[in-house]
Amino acid sequence: MSLLITLTVFLPAPLIIHVPSKNQTKLANGETEVHHRPKRGWIWNQFFVLEEHLGPEAQYVGKLHSNSDKGDGSVRYILSGDGAGTIFIIDEVTGDIHATKSLDRERKAHYVLHAQALDRNTEDALEPKSEFIIKVQDINDNPPKFPDGPFVATVPEMSELGTSVLQVTASDADDPTYGNSARIVYSILQGQPYFSVDPKTGIIRTALSDMDREAREHYTVVIQAKDMAGQVGGLSGSTTINITLTDVNDNPPMFPQSLYVPESAQVGKPVGKIKANDEDLGVNADIKYSIINSEGANTFSISSERDTREGVVSLKKPLNYERKKSYTLHIEGTNTHVDPRFSYLGSFKDTATLKITVGDVDEAPVFSIDHYIMDVYENSPGGTEVGVVTARDPDSRNSPVRYYLDSKEEGMRYFRIDEGSGLIRTTRPLDREDASWHNITVMASEVDSPSLLSHVPVTVQVLDVNDNPPEIATDEEVIVCESSRPGQVIQTVTAVDKDDFANGQRFSFALPSLLPVNPNFTLKDNEDNTASIIARRRRFNHLTQDLYELPIVVRDGGEPSLSGTSTLTLRVCPCQSHGRVRMCQGEAFLSSAGLSTGALIAILLCIVILLAIVVLFITLRRSKKEPLIISEEDIRENVVTYDDEGGGEEDTEAFDIIALRNPAAAEELKFRRDVRPEAREDRCPEARGRRSASLELDEEDVYEFIKQRLVEADVDTSGPPYDSLQTYAYEGQGSPTGSVSPLDTPATQSEQDYNYLDNWGPEFQKLAELYAEVELDATT
Repeated sequence: MSLLITLTVFLPAPLIIHVPSKNQTKLANGETEVHHRPKRGWIWNQFFVLEEHLGPEAQYVGKLHSNSDKGDGSVRYILSGDGAGTIFIIDEVTGDIHATKSLDRERKAHYVLHAQALDRNTEDALEPKSEFIIKVQDINDNPPKFPDGPFVATVPEMSELGTSVLQVTASDADDPTYGNSARIVYSILQGQPYFSVDPKTGIIRTALSDMDREAREHYTVVIQAKDMAGQVGGLSGSTTINITLTDVNDNPPMFPQSLYVPESAQVGKPVGKIKANDEDLGVNADIKYSIINSEGANTFSISSERDTREGVVSLKKPLNYERKKSYTLHIEGTNTHVDPRFSYLGSFKDTATLKITVGDVDEAPVFSIDHYIMDVYENSPGGTEVGVVTARDPDSRNSPVRYYLDSKEEGMRYFRIDEGSGLIRTTRPLDREDASWHNITVMASEVDSPSLLSHVPVTVQVLDVNDNPPEIATDEEVIVCESSRPGQVIQTVTAVDKDDFANGQRFSFALPSLLPVNPNFTLKDNEDNTASIIARRRRFNHLTQDLYELPIVVRDGGEPSLSGTSTLTLRVCPCQSHGRVRMCQGEAFLSSAGLSTGALIAILLCIVILLAIVVLFITLRRSKKEPLIISEEDIRENVVTYDDEGGGEEDTEAFDIIALRNPAAAEELKFRRDVRPEAREDRCPEARGRRSASLELDEEDVYEFIKQRLVEADVDTSGPPYDSLQTYAYEGQGSPTGSVSPLDTPATQSEQDYNYLDNWGPEFQKLAELYAEVELDATT
């Protein structure tokens, strides 16, 4: 019996592996005699298994099949070897193999398994045990790495262009024999334009010639390695190389001394030192330094350090390498303590020349102006141009600049910027009534040095267009008095518009032309942005109809002109006059008192508290115990209590107030105090004949009468020792409104106008309504 294994997945044709059969015999001459028997074999349908499989079901691997299997279930398949039963399982009946776990090619690249077919009934081997290999197919799941980074390298200064500095190599754990998962391409992220890298080999070379160590010594280069041959979707890793320029003898000995100062040096900070030698000791060696040339004195200053006797050079103004690369300082040193005895030896001073070299420093881009102000019309479609910001690289190499918007600001929702040109566009239509100004921040960075950023504020003004119709300014009800007359102005209304007009708002008012003529009200355009509502008929009755609706069309003066219709609610009610202001009678109390809802609640709360205090006081008094009975031996005065009530005001027997009066004075003042005051005519006989008896008293007589009675009450010694009420049966005369009786009126009913009753107050309101009804009936 022979064993045949066929492998078909990812191969153009089945791979047939012959296994020597037990029915072969070796002859003496070395040849093999074959016993002819029908061949059987295994059929294996898949060779590779995909790594990192994350599906919900087990991954199908392949199928084992023996020629002895007739499909009746009599053959049982067994799998053994690496991962059999744990990672790989087999269906004993069908021979299907599945992988139950996610495999990692970087941990184990292949598995060696053994397959066997048994007779299910006898457990006899139908096929000999055969070995096969399952390989794990690679996917790009590992980024390139630099295992030895970061790196440190050196290169001599003034090296030629393309001098090799260092080779960096990245490793990728993916399969290099399958696809591009491990095919790496190198690129430089930081370090241009000084260095470059070979994309295939990773060799770093100098990109500029004549790099001077005295100008700049240290450089930081960032190299990126990306798999998938640098295509989109590949994984990447990076490393840092710190490169130092080593010194070569490229500067001959020079006098005077020199200093190297980077252009980024801070103003007011020391940038170097210089020292003059003096062989004297102590104060005799003290030196004062000064800069004597104007070029140096304008930019630098020098001070003396007492302990070391050195001159400390400091910066007075910012340096700019692109504008001026070197300065020459003439420095003078003078002894502070001069002995005149040795003046013949010459001046005790010396001069030296100090050359200062300005070093170039990579600086952030500089915007053309410090603040941009732009504008755009509202409702403009998304993508409308707003304006352009410009920035440049202040360094000599003039690197290109990229622009960004600050992602932390809300302006990102409304604007976007082109990275290359700095053109700002809108992302959506803007509404001036929602926000008339937008503040955004634009950032700029160099393409070669993205870490150096500069910022500039941009203010965008949203210009107005006429896109909002006007409307009536008030939403409150308009009060219509029941006594309104035709032609009377009910109320003056104004209009509002959310739009902003440069020359002021212009509104016109009218009633809707499509509606029938309103029989109750009309509208007058005052041509000053106001309109008056005017009554068209006499008298309104809130019992008949208390609410009216009046639609008003308002049109603005914009381009194009817009109009809006607002409906006012007019409420009919009886009115009270308060100067020129009229209000509903039901609201008169609260309005005149000026009490708000909060004040009324406070008053009611105080009343409730007072009532609670009264109830509590009465309850406490009732709960007091009666005093104990006083014994007969008590020497205190006994109190006699009579439980007797009087008979009221008409009971003259229970209590006589005469007992409280002074008997001596009672006889002197026996006159009634509730009499009608005498008129002047009554006291004068001549006047009594000239005036009628029915003539009423004037206000001066009443005043004199009351004043006389007040004096009598004050001097009355027979009165009771408490205040008493003095009553006089006198009501006065006349009324400010005159007589309301029509008996003395010479005019007829048709000639009388009762409109003046409306101004007499609420007391005559009902009378005014009655006369108005009578007049209306007479007219009808």
